[in-house]
Amino acid sequence: MRLISSAMAHFTAAPRMPLFLLVASLYPNTSLAAADLLAPVQITATPVSLVSPDTDTAREQINQTPGGVELIDAEQWRDTPSTTIKDVLDFTPGVIAQPKWGDDTRLSIRGSGLSRSFHLRGVQLYQDGVPLNTADGSGDFQEIDPSGYRYVEVFKGSNALRYGANALGGAINFVTPTGYNANRFSGRIDAGSFGYSRLQVSGATVQGKADGYITASTQQQDGYRDHSSGDNTRLFTNGGWRFNDSLETRLYLNLTDATQEIPGSTSKYDALHNPTDASPRNVLLDYQRNVKSVRIANKTSWQRDNTLYEFGLFAMDKSLIHPIFRYLDYRYNDQGGFVRATHEGLIGNFDNRLIVGATLHNGDVDSRQYTNLPGGNKGALASKTLDSSSNTIVYAENAFSITPRLQIIAGLQHLDAERKREDTLNPVGGTSGEASYYFTTPKLGLLWQTSALTQLFANVSQSAEAPTFGELNFTNSALADLDAQRATTVELGGRGGNAQFNWSLSAYRAKLKNEFQYFDLGGGNYAVTNADRTLHQGIEAALGWRFLDGVIRNNDSLEWHLAWTHNDFRFDGDDNFGDNDIPGAPSDYIRSEVLYRLNGFFAGPGTEMVPKAYYVDNANTLRTSVYTLINLRAGYEQPRYSIYIDGRNLFDERYIASASTTGIASANQPLFEPGTGRAVFAGFQWRL
Repeated sequence: MRLISSAMAHFTAAPRMPLFLLVASLYPNTSLAAADLLAPVQITATPVSLVSPDTDTAREQINQTPGGVELIDAEQWRDTPSTTIKDVLDFTPGVIAQPKWGDDTRLSIRGSGLSRSFHLRGVQLYQDGVPLNTADGSGDFQEIDPSGYRYVEVFKGSNALRYGANALGGAINFVTPTGYNANRFSGRIDAGSFGYSRLQVSGATVQGKADGYITASTQQQDGYRDHSSGDNTRLFTNGGWRFNDSLETRLYLNLTDATQEIPGSTSKYDALHNPTDASPRNVLLDYQRNVKSVRIANKTSWQRDNTLYEFGLFAMDKSLIHPIFRYLDYRYNDQGGFVRATHEGLIGNFDNRLIVGATLHNGDVDSRQYTNLPGGNKGALASKTLDSSSNTIVYAENAFSITPRLQIIAGLQHLDAERKREDTLNPVGGTSGEASYYFTTPKLGLLWQTSALTQLFANVSQSAEAPTFGELNFTNSALADLDAQRATTVELGGRGGNAQFNWSLSAYRAKLKNEFQYFDLGGGNYAVTNADRTLHQGIEAALGWRFLDGVIRNNDSLEWHLAWTHNDFRFDGDDNFGDNDIPGAPSDYIRSEVLYRLNGFFAGPGTEMVPKAYYVDNANTLRTSVYTLINLRAGYEQPRYSIYIDGRNLFDERYIASASTTGIASANQPLFEPGTGRAVFAGFQWRL
């Protein structure tokens, strides 16, 4: 870890350096003179990467999944301020992304992690196939730069077997460019309401068998609410070496330095009537979440005959300074590796594809909690633990072509997970404990290519999820024996289309056992433990339609984009809550946009709707509010540059963007995060 610590120390000083010079310092032998930047790019190596597929190849691969998946090209969110991952995922049905403050977002796929009001649980995050979650399954968004990716892959539910992911919500993989497919130099400047600004630059090169890519950004915002300002500086880089046409290795380095104030949740009344106010306690104790992280990884791909072998190693070092109810001082160290082989051949006269793989992911958290004194100052040491997680995953998937257009796909995954806490402050009688989880989950699906442009699919699958340390408590009898959350899901759907018209549709029904939910521990105290049986079901639909050509002139058009998520999450005959709705997600979430396009110019309105308020407690006593937001954006795109202006919530509607959940809520309980008021953003991007 000495190398990681050294890199972190170098990066901590990086915000004082102009980003253009930062790029130059990392490519000391590369001239960045204007004449060089304007010169034609000479690519002498094969213009593809074995390790990191191009967008078309990745789309072909993901569409081999017999279930709900999505590939989102960066062009779909390029002309937005990209302030959070909501800008990336908002037109992906089945995904609910609810911004809270700064980069922090409450993310759920198919009802995953609804009881979690801090960090992330229930969705595995990856960058270039390397885990971003810590080893116990928790995740954060400070290390994700929405403006820095080439495309994003979304695997809903147990359709994420490709990465060995086992969480209810599936997986999201953020893919960075390489030297083969990025512009030699690009930059962007964004600015807007509430003190928002960002500067980003990136560069790419191909030199013989080597290629490289780097992007660096710095972002600041005062925030819509009081006590919600934040700064974030990130750097991603990768470099590849192509030994020959069948062997390539690639090294990745990610650096993040983020500081963020936390305004806190408020009552429903204050969220709708005093939305810019921060919680007085948060201001007094200066609630913050400050992250510094360094991630390194190596991936190697070797194509031998009809088999692609993939190998990888990764390590992460992260510090979290987090003054809240206590002053949290955490240090994370994760490491792991993976192997995967994909063989394509024949069984008899029938096409067959076999994937086998294994992933090892271990990690430790040195967790120290102190008294948080006014002003966010560290007081006396209150607790000190070493939390250790280990995960061993092995999986296999086989796709057999019954006919040239019909595949039967069977998969199996096994996970061994351990969670161990060592109380180093109170070795005797403290909070120490350990738990082990073992489960095997199968999957069976059909994928029917009904035509060149249409696929239909069906699958039945199981998933299982070990608890994170956010749920575990080894000293409480009600929580010490927490079981793994399990689900059996049946899914039907399809996708298809062309440049003129495209669509996707999925309907699923998941029966869960031991879902992590809030329950009464006595004395009015609630904590997350296992529910008995619950039900998650829903419909996910998306539509893209260029429905008019030649509206005013011969080469103009109108296009419509729609994403609809319908959720029905409920308890199933629970002793305490009967068949109540599970709180935390709207029953319907609708995003729509109509754009007029002419010779690179585009403009049009958009809407965001939650037509029915949803509950925030298991007892179904307290709801959020309904809302409809009206947005408008316009811009002009050319191969070398683009500009945009993006107006949001133009009628300044008061609404609730996100909410925490509990067992039984009181009327004025602080569970709500106010939505952002009227805002306007603009940006300019250039590419050479």
